[in-house]
Amino acid sequence: MIDFSKIKVEKPDKLRFGTAGIPIVAHEAGAKTPEGVQAVRNLGLECMELEFVHNVNLNEQSAAIVNDVRQKNDVTLTAHGSYYINLNAVEKEKIGASRGRILDAAKMTRLAGGWSVTFHAAFYLKDEQSAVFSKVQGQLKKITDELNDSGNKIWIRPETTGKATQFGDMKELIALSQANEQVLPCIDFAHLHARTGGKNNTTEEFHELLSMVENGLGKRGLDNMHIHMSGINYTAKGERNHLFLEESDFKWRELLKVWKEFKIKGVVVCESPNIEQDALLMKKYYEGLK
Repeated sequence: MIDFSKIKVEKPDKLRFGTAGIPIVAHEAGAKTPEGVQAVRNLGLECMELEFVHNVNLNEQSAAIVNDVRQKNDVTLTAHGSYYINLNAVEKEKIGASRGRILDAAKMTRLAGGWSVTFHAAFYLKDEQSAVFSKVQGQLKKITDELNDSGNKIWIRPETTGKATQFGDMKELIALSQANEQVLPCIDFAHLHARTGGKNNTTEEFHELLSMVENGLGKRGLDNMHIHMSGINYTAKGERNHLFLEESDFKWRELLKVWKEFKIKGVVVCESPNIEQDALLMKKYYEGLK
C-alpha cells in the first residue's frame, strides 16, 4: 500500500499563476510532463495543471519523477480529471466508473506532489436540482472516505460549469464544501460568466462571488483557491469555447483587483488557447496592483 504521508505537498503561500497542461512552447518541442514543469518555472510561472481529461497518463514511477522536478522548481501542481464523469448517471455502473476515475486521478496527482484535483461532477439530466445535489454529495462522501482510508489528503474540487444543464453553480459547490472537509470548489470565473448569459462580469458581482466564498467557507476557502481563467465565447445557453482574454468581453482586470482586495491564496490555472501568454499577462497585472 502507498504511504501518502511521505509525500510532502506544500500549500500555496500566495496566488500562483500557471498553465492548463504543458506550456505550448514546451509541448511543441515534444516535452513530457517533467519537462513541462521545468518550462513553467523557466517562463516565470508557478503552477501547472496535469491534464487527465482523457486518461491518467502517469504511473507510480513517472509520478515520482514529476514530484522531484516539481519540488526542485517550486511549482504547485493540480490536475483536471476525466471528462467522462457523471455522478448523477442513471446507470449505477457509470456512477461507479465516474467515482473510480476521480480516485485514479487523485491517487496519481498526489503521487506527483499535486495539491488539488478538479472535475465536472454531474449533469442534471431531468432530475430536480436538490435530488442531484444529494446524489453528488453522497458520492463525494464515498470518494473522500476512501481517500482518507488511504491517507490521501488531496483537495477534491467539483468545478463551476459553463452551462445551466450541468451541475455546478456556486451555491451548490459551497454547500458541498460545507458538508465535507476535503472538498472545496474549483471556481472557473469564465464559466460563471457564460453560465449566466453574460452576468458575473462587474466589480460588484465579483465582490458577491468572493463574499460567498468568505461567508460560506471562511479562511479555508479564501486561502485555498483553485481558479480557472480564460476568455469565453457563449450564447444564451452557456459556454461555447474558450478565447484569449483580450478577445473576450470578460472583465478580467476588474476581477483580479477583487482578488487582490480579498487577499486570496492558491492557484490560477489559465485555460485560454494561448495558455502561457495569458497566464503571464494575468501574473504581471496582478503583481502590479497595489
